[in-house]
Amino acid sequence: MVVCLTRLPSLIFTAQSIRRSPAFPRRRHNFFSLPRLSAASFSTQSAASSPPETEDRVDNLKSRINQERAVTPRSEDFSAWYLDVIANAELADYGPVRGTMVIRPYGYAIWEAIQEYLNVKFKETGHSNMYFPQFIPYSFIEKEASHVEGFSPELAVVTIGGGKELEEKLVVRPTSETIVNHMFTQWIHSYRDLPLMVNQWANVTRWEMRTKPFVRTLEFLWQEGHTAHATPEEAEKEALQMIEVYTKFAYEQTGIPVIAGRKSKVETFAGAVRTYTIEAMMGDRKALQAGTSHNLGQNFSRAFGTQFMDENGQRQHVWQTSWAISTRFVGAIIMAHGDDTGLMLPPKIAPIQIVIVPIWKKENEKAGVLNAASSVKEVLQSSGLKVKLDDSDQRTPGWKFNFWEMKGVPLRIEIGPRDVSSGSVVVSRRDVPGKQGKVFGISMEPSILEAYVKDKLDEIQLSLLGRATLFRDSHIVDVSSYDELKEAISLNKWARGPWSASDADELRVKEETGATIRCFPFEQPEGSKTCLMTGKPAEEVAIFAKSY
Repeated sequence: MVVCLTRLPSLIFTAQSIRRSPAFPRRRHNFFSLPRLSAASFSTQSAASSPPETEDRVDNLKSRINQERAVTPRSEDFSAWYLDVIANAELADYGPVRGTMVIRPYGYAIWEAIQEYLNVKFKETGHSNMYFPQFIPYSFIEKEASHVEGFSPELAVVTIGGGKELEEKLVVRPTSETIVNHMFTQWIHSYRDLPLMVNQWANVTRWEMRTKPFVRTLEFLWQEGHTAHATPEEAEKEALQMIEVYTKFAYEQTGIPVIAGRKSKVETFAGAVRTYTIEAMMGDRKALQAGTSHNLGQNFSRAFGTQFMDENGQRQHVWQTSWAISTRFVGAIIMAHGDDTGLMLPPKIAPIQIVIVPIWKKENEKAGVLNAASSVKEVLQSSGLKVKLDDSDQRTPGWKFNFWEMKGVPLRIEIGPRDVSSGSVVVSRRDVPGKQGKVFGISMEPSILEAYVKDKLDEIQLSLLGRATLFRDSHIVDVSSYDELKEAISLNKWARGPWSASDADELRVKEETGATIRCFPFEQPEGSKTCLMTGKPAEEVAIFAKSY
């Protein structure tokens, strides 16, 4: 099979339009090739038994290691910091095709944690998993006018297969509403067949002009739910239910305080009647659309003739929804919580919640320390926690501390000879740097240790959500005029103000400030409002921000 563009038949793989799609910025990365530290440069004694001057020396050494990692400070260059963290935390790498990425095991493990939670929720709300083909006849895309108009610039098209030109060109799945409707039309005949509610975990291809790992790539992973209903009320209820599932997931699992709301008409999904969204503020204060739920109305069912016989014997078009979250959420987690040391993962989404680092200096201390470390691992694992014992002897404890901090592991347990003698461990929190986040003398007694660790993980989860909420709220400005909106955007903040202006006015804001309406939040202030642009009465406030 050969994938190409009708306009450019000499190319092997391209987009339908001639938009250029640069690869991720080709910066040189230090792929976590830290120098091995000798025993002479780092004390392998347990921190619990180290004098203050040794602790100071360790802190200085850790600072030097961070510099050697070449992680750009967030405050200096947020985009460079983001790419450095992805490389050094071993989340992803560049694919051989421009704008694609290879998701490495640790990055994919975060995606798996997202899948595991959402898969349960989808089934609890009555949806079944299935799979639709990746290749879609081009004629399907053309059936819904606004859909083809919205997606045409991003399509990858197959024109040759098996060495021959295809009778009809095929689209590599950008989204599945069209092929879903083709199948729904064959499966739905009566009101007894409704509601039909399915979900698929799949990859999609969109020929993006500007790419960024996890946030926007030519190919990405996602889930896409598709449902058909007998009434518009059922479809609206479904669309709102799923955005609520996403909102709860963002808050409770990832510690990201998203703002849920309705998209403006300009920002509504191509082919939808209404689009609902969850908007997240990243560490650089840009907005990230982290998940969407669309009420499709009857747009696709009319285009494809998806009908059913109602209880009165009348033929009716079904009412539909679609909704999705993608690997973009991995990028959201990185940018919402990470710091200059690397990732900072919420415990509920972390592939590893606790890393155990055994520390010994003399060979005759090794067996006792490793035995104690293994016992601690067994205790915590048996209680359902995700634990990693780093018992390798190729790296020093200091290297391991920094490595697992870079990967965002919420808790670190240190065990040295003196800890073994006292039957205790040292526990360090990833979200509280330095000595402030380290607690000594925590008993190894199983019930005590298990309770302590679970309590600390809960604290970290809430702490990250609280920190992100404070950051978000401190950078949202209430505005009442267009001048105030422009000033807020120029200061790299989100602007929240009453809006009832036209689509043309909305496009003017985008052209003049670079900001778009992220959503009309579900939570609205009470009282009368005056549109910030026109001075006319407004029923809602909108949030404007620059975005990814």
